[in-house]
Amino acid sequence: MTTAPERPAVDDALVGTRLGDRYDITALIGRGGMASVYRALDTALGREVAVKVFVVGEGIDDPERRRSETALLASLAHPALVTLHDAARDASTGHEFLVMELVDGPNLREHLRVQGPLGTAEAAGMLVDLAEALHAIHARGIVHRDLKPANVLLAPSVLPSRPWHAKLADFGIARLIDDSRLTAAGVLIGTPGYVSPEQVRGEGAGAASDVYALGLLALEARTGEQAFPGPGIEAASARLVHDPHVPAELGREWRELISAMTARDPADRPTALEVASRAGALPAAAAGAARDAGPATVATPATGSSSTTPSEEEATSPDATAPTKLMPAGEGNRDAGSDRRAADGRGSRSGRSDRSGRLGRWLVPALIAAVLAVAALTVLPIVIQAGGGGEPTPSPLPAVPGELGVHLEQLEEAVIP
Repeated sequence: MTTAPERPAVDDALVGTRLGDRYDITALIGRGGMASVYRALDTALGREVAVKVFVVGEGIDDPERRRSETALLASLAHPALVTLHDAARDASTGHEFLVMELVDGPNLREHLRVQGPLGTAEAAGMLVDLAEALHAIHARGIVHRDLKPANVLLAPSVLPSRPWHAKLADFGIARLIDDSRLTAAGVLIGTPGYVSPEQVRGEGAGAASDVYALGLLALEARTGEQAFPGPGIEAASARLVHDPHVPAELGREWRELISAMTARDPADRPTALEVASRAGALPAAAAGAARDAGPATVATPATGSSSTTPSEEEATSPDATAPTKLMPAGEGNRDAGSDRRAADGRGSRSGRSDRSGRLGRWLVPALIAAVLAVAALTVLPIVIQAGGGGEPTPSPLPAVPGELGVHLEQLEEAVIP
């Protein structure tokens, strides 16, 4: 099996001409071995479109099949799919062409070349977009067969959280072109750097083949490097003997997902819908891992009241790499108190003396209050009897030594005339 031979591109003389009595070609956007893509004006609807013009001899030979396949592809509606508007043949030039939605943005290959690898959030968002798009076409029995960075267009986003949205182009081309004719000629449909092992073996492409290509594309988007570089035959056959290398730096979730998508056995790969679901959790998983890890070190102030992230100078000190034990606020206060007692020259005995002093200061007023209450109960009958006529001789209060006795004497003087 061989790859598609190089063919002359469509002549640039098409710029400035009209195709199908409707589409005015205004500029060349890009070209490939089988077709070139132009910017054009749809004169019937007054909108700009993209027109993919095939090399003479390629395209949809059967007008009836062209209509049915175009109707099928045009019926697919998803934000991550480039909408197909029309498919026709220009009678004057003999060119077959497709009319598609015009996406004013670079493709992924150009973006990676200029901007470098994608970050986690950007790559995960792109993977969700493309996996959902594949699920939409797979559900209708369509296989892309040629998923690669050049076929991923980045449409500008109106959301501040995302600079662009990914759109999948050229889906269904193999169905529009008579693939039975291509495979009969021994042509490998697809780009050697991204085809699946089963395609290399000549077993044909299925939905799992698209998932494999998407896995290689996601890996390249994260690393900036193609997994299987080199000449066509070498790049295609390399995946028959080894799996792509997924760097550990991408993280466990990315490694597991890309490895599953690029399994050599198609039965071991997830579906496009499963990829979309797992990819949607990738940014959240990365953020959760960062939260679980917490700050590199935590310093506890002398007061023990809070924990803060160390300064840059602390982080670079020799002790900063040692793990820091996190202590409850109470423990920190007890340690600080011990340090203060040691600094004052007081040990555990002086601590007990302090507590005894505080207890005495609280207990003496309480005892005085109790004695006053008893004294009041003793004096009250005397006062009542005095009001009744006689003037009895009052009984002296018991003598009590110390500060308590002084308070009792004062009480006695206050209640006995």
